[in-house]
Amino acid sequence: MILVTGNKNKIKEFEYILGFKIENIDLELEEIQSIDVEEVARHKARTAYNILQKPVIVEDTGVYFEELNGLPGALIKFFVKNLSLEKICSLIGENRKAKTIACIVFFDGEKEIIVKGETKGVIAKQPRGNNGFGWDPIFIPEGYNKTFAELTSEEKQSKFMRQEAIAQLRDKLTT
Repeated sequence: MILVTGNKNKIKEFEYILGFKIENIDLELEEIQSIDVEEVARHKARTAYNILQKPVIVEDTGVYFEELNGLPGALIKFFVKNLSLEKICSLIGENRKAKTIACIVFFDGEKEIIVKGETKGVIAKQPRGNNGFGWDPIFIPEGYNKTFAELTSEEKQSKFMRQEAIAQLRDKLTT
């Protein structure tokens, strides 16, 4: 099976939790416009499989702001690309509650496995930290006073959304 991502940190996380090396290919996949990470991940998995004709694993993560009725969800990467992190933080008023959902899809042309992990937290008032990428500087996971980008590598090995989803995938692939 092939992990379809260009993110080297994701590759390391998958290998660490799965317990084995995994083949990786970075494909530029069309991403459908939806706030639903499962819908986006399923589409990407099927597209990647159609290109590679081999079993694939695809992951997509969304950030759901309670105050914005779930926006931006899976569109977070477009918000980050087109707005500054500071601007995203300023869009949120008093209700800063948010959740992140990681959805992983395994697809081999017939069998589809979908797993999800979720982390609740809040959106910071301003970006903080350099140990991360994308929206990491603005999300503070529940039980912490630091953003993902401020957490150490050891703290990031906690059971957050992606680690939870990868562990579920590992369990489903081995049963």
